[in-house]
Amino acid sequence: MKSDIDQLMFNNNVDALLVTGPAQHNPYMTYLTGGGHLTYADLIKKRGEKPILFYNPMEREEAAKTGLPTKNLSNYHYLELLKESNGDHIKAKAMRYQKMLIEVGLTSGNIIIYGNADAGESFAIFSELQNLMPKLILQGESSNAMLLQAMATKDNHEIQRMRKMGTITTEVVGLVADFLTSQQVKDDVLVTSDDKPITIGDVKNKINLWLAERGAENPEGTIFAIGHDAGIPHSSGNPQDYLRLGKTIVFDIFPCEAGGGYFYDFTRTWCLGYAPDEAISLYEDVHAVYQQVMNELHLNKRCEIYQDRTCDLFEARGHQTIRSNPNTLEGYVHSLGHGLGLHIHEKPWFGRSASDKDILAPGVVVTIEPGLYYPERNLGCRLEDTVWVKPDGKMEILSQYPLDLVLPMKRK
Repeated sequence: MKSDIDQLMFNNNVDALLVTGPAQHNPYMTYLTGGGHLTYADLIKKRGEKPILFYNPMEREEAAKTGLPTKNLSNYHYLELLKESNGDHIKAKAMRYQKMLIEVGLTSGNIIIYGNADAGESFAIFSELQNLMPKLILQGESSNAMLLQAMATKDNHEIQRMRKMGTITTEVVGLVADFLTSQQVKDDVLVTSDDKPITIGDVKNKINLWLAERGAENPEGTIFAIGHDAGIPHSSGNPQDYLRLGKTIVFDIFPCEAGGGYFYDFTRTWCLGYAPDEAISLYEDVHAVYQQVMNELHLNKRCEIYQDRTCDLFEARGHQTIRSNPNTLEGYVHSLGHGLGLHIHEKPWFGRSASDKDILAPGVVVTIEPGLYYPERNLGCRLEDTVWVKPDGKMEILSQYPLDLVLPMKRK
């Protein structure tokens, strides 16, 4: 949680954080400011002190809404710095950072840089800043970033925002199910009233509309894949593919709050009208593993334990896993889940990058998503829900939805 940041900074010998970029679709800036319409800003947080937000004067009111101490970037006289640097924008921007850091009392120490900005320009600016301030140590971080450790555990306000996103997500999933099952069928293909085949692209357009109407957006896209593509975990689906009866459809939807806020993540596998025996068999294996793992989730257990457990269960049912064959393209080919929040993937990790710090701690939100994939058999199946580890140690799915495989058609 945010209240952990200073202790984490102390533990990691970090003197300050520098976050750059917009406050929208920029998880670290959103986390520390609360979001808002800031198209460009810088934020500096010294250990033990409140963050200071440096804003564009055109966005002064949006900056004020954050409740943070603020400073106007125009006070650093960029045009004068540009003249002083003989028209070198990189050097001028580095000189502006130098003035900002000196003003807040940072002339030495360890600073970690976060945020969304052009990589090439940022590298050049911070390299020049390092030359200007050699007593500073400027550094970036990996996927085990210190700030991600703080973000892993959510407070009640964050949970309520994610729960609302869960409600929106499952409402839209229900609308998709109603839309599909209400269509006419011709030669096992869903068609409109004028006999036009309904495609994956048609469904995705409706998903985006229904999300937007509910104050959500879909920056990462949607996986809605049928047949062969359902057997490839991250195939988003061919927009031109027709919706056919009896084919497995993997529907993985992961929208966020409008403006780049908190995500939700959810998957169901459907067959329209009926399911062939091999689809039923695959689904029963995935469903059994899903239920078993869900029942075994316990407070403060290491996440990697559950990845191993999932491999145990699938291997016992005769499927290859990435443990039994790291190069397999069939069977169980990914990790059990991941943390969720302002990033679609964040700590705690379940897969190969998991460490002893990746645990089901009170306050974390994780996905649980076992799946099996056989593209050459035109089969794929995944079930996923988003789970909150409550402070009392109980596990709660933030938005419930049926796990049915077959969606009966309402029209013949």
